[in-house]
Amino acid sequence: MQHKPQLRILPLLIAAAFYANHAYAEDAASATTGAPDEAPMQQVEVTAAHLKSARIDLSPNVGTTIYSIDKHMVDQLGQGDNTPFNEVLLRLPGVSQDSKGSGSIHVRDDHANVQYRVNGVQLPESISGFGQSIDTRFVESTDFITGALPAQFGLRTAGIVDIQTKEGLPQSGGRVGVLVGSHDQIQPSAEFFGTQGAFNYYLSGSYLTSKLGIENPLPATSALHDKTNQTKSFGVLSYFLDDNTRLGLMFGTYNGRFQIPNNPNQEPAFAVTGATAPDSSQLDENQREKNRFLVLSLQKSLGDLNYQVSAFHQYSELHYTPDPIGDLAYNGVASNTLRSNTANGLQFDASYKLNDQHTIRTGLAYTRQTTHSDNSVGVFDLNDDGTQASTDPRTIIDNSSKTGKLSSIYLQDEWHITAPLTVNYGVRFDKVDAFVNEQQWSPRINVAYQLAKGTALHAGYSRYFTPPPQELAAQSSIDKYAGTSNAPEVGVSDNVKSERTNYYDIGISHQLTPQLTVTADAYYKKIRNMLDEGQFGQALILSPFNYDRGYAKGLELSSVYSEKNWGTFLNVTTQKAEGTNITSGQSLFGPDELAYIANHYIHVDHDQTVTVSGGAHYHFGDSQVSGDFLYGSGLRLTPDNGAPNSGHLPHYATVNLALTHTWKATPVGTVEGRLALINAFDKVYLLRDGSGVGVGAPQYGERRSIYAGLSTSF
Repeated sequence: MQHKPQLRILPLLIAAAFYANHAYAEDAASATTGAPDEAPMQQVEVTAAHLKSARIDLSPNVGTTIYSIDKHMVDQLGQGDNTPFNEVLLRLPGVSQDSKGSGSIHVRDDHANVQYRVNGVQLPESISGFGQSIDTRFVESTDFITGALPAQFGLRTAGIVDIQTKEGLPQSGGRVGVLVGSHDQIQPSAEFFGTQGAFNYYLSGSYLTSKLGIENPLPATSALHDKTNQTKSFGVLSYFLDDNTRLGLMFGTYNGRFQIPNNPNQEPAFAVTGATAPDSSQLDENQREKNRFLVLSLQKSLGDLNYQVSAFHQYSELHYTPDPIGDLAYNGVASNTLRSNTANGLQFDASYKLNDQHTIRTGLAYTRQTTHSDNSVGVFDLNDDGTQASTDPRTIIDNSSKTGKLSSIYLQDEWHITAPLTVNYGVRFDKVDAFVNEQQWSPRINVAYQLAKGTALHAGYSRYFTPPPQELAAQSSIDKYAGTSNAPEVGVSDNVKSERTNYYDIGISHQLTPQLTVTADAYYKKIRNMLDEGQFGQALILSPFNYDRGYAKGLELSSVYSEKNWGTFLNVTTQKAEGTNITSGQSLFGPDELAYIANHYIHVDHDQTVTVSGGAHYHFGDSQVSGDFLYGSGLRLTPDNGAPNSGHLPHYATVNLALTHTWKATPVGTVEGRLALINAFDKVYLLRDGSGVGVGAPQYGERRSIYAGLSTSF
């Protein structure tokens, strides 16, 4: 069989095999020696590796930009595998930081639009909140794919987070640990894995309690009323029917409870009959989040034909409970909001190696989801001049539901024209039937060319179709709030439409020395019905809306240097995104904003001109020191008497440091100790200032924090 040349952009984050001191890898090595049933165990391990390789091969990567993260890279971060997964992604080019209430991360100046795939299955979307359903500890490796994507990838296209999870090993074992530190944080966790005959399993779980659940609205070290409790679980169960067939079950749960932090010294704006407004530092607003998913998969490898078919179920829920008197007194609105979404569907992917030149891939996906939005809203009646007509609040019931369907199909060909030249071309069809009924055929073409040994060039064009997230797009009944303290200034709110994009991307990778690799990538997006999201109401649920036209462009530079005992990485991104004329969700804005944006291009509120990330690590014996930094030139703000989003927040840079040490062959197994210093120089910085289009209260980044961890593998 012809050797397939490496034509993708080389991984940014590389870990050499000789770095591996991780107990999980050690268990894999030791499992093949000295066991009575060595041959059956080795056979299961070979079968699992073969099917894993076949599953990965279902997804093409020709002509895309791919940055890879493995366990060793995660281990270099301050909190190791206790690091929230969105913060792991911040160490990648093109990824910029935001507050938890505004989505946490942005990829290439998209607000959200990120697709998470776990073991080849696209996870259904959950209602966005503060929490992270993905637990970093169950991740074996991640390919982060951006650019002009092949036809296989659709709907959410700013970035593909393609995760391969840990799996059971021939020798049963596990790992337990705890991380403690600033903000009264306690985070115990556990992992268990093993193989029994043809059955293979991996299970993990964690619990987190902290007094810094979301960003502080004040520049202080500690926040008022900001406690969180979070639990996560994940499992992968596999049964090998034969050497080429695997039946798999994958599941995950997330539960999060958050107090909404208070902002003291605020003045009440409304009077409430028979009640005195509580001090703004004593309010009691809370948010609860849930997410569950279950995936059943059948994978088959028949020589040149490989396929995987999966059925999935997902349920997510977000419930905001107000401080009834306080919210009415300060905001004139107290909204008890419950949003839930249930999704069920099927996904099928197949590849067939026609000959040495052509590999055909095809697939389809179908999702049916039902969203419920239940709102009990306390309001005041107002006079015509906007003054309070009555101090007696009344309650408006504003409930709605929607059942929607998403259907997709694709066909593509990976064509190896010559040894250095590969073309992947194809087409996909997507249809959405929810708040809008729309569809699109989307052609794709990607070219990869090996210019010389160690030098690869890629380019691509993709047409994208991005429906609005149904779970966020529920529209309130505007007429119900006429004449009240919750009446919008603009009495029109058209349904959110699907975004349609022409995407162009070109990049190059060059290996300067065996240790040093550099990459560069440029992109341009021309967009109709440009989607954006903002937090407009009391409940910290994002609401989508459209700009009629928009564009985004950017340049990413990255480098990685790797020696035997040390290594570094550096990423630099510059980007710009603008839109004009808001055409949906108009009731979320003021009339002056709408009038200005109708005739001017403005920066989207999450646009950050320059983002830089980097880090270094050094091994000595059984110890490692590491550090990383993040720099941001500042998200957008609206200056006093200025145009929307025409200013930006001050730039900031934060530095994190870590020290780890491993004690091997102790009576309790392999023990790892960790010390971490987050924001080592105690930089005070704003992620959001409370201005801009769709931005709520100010949100400051985490001040200097210290964490210590201890774990044992057995």
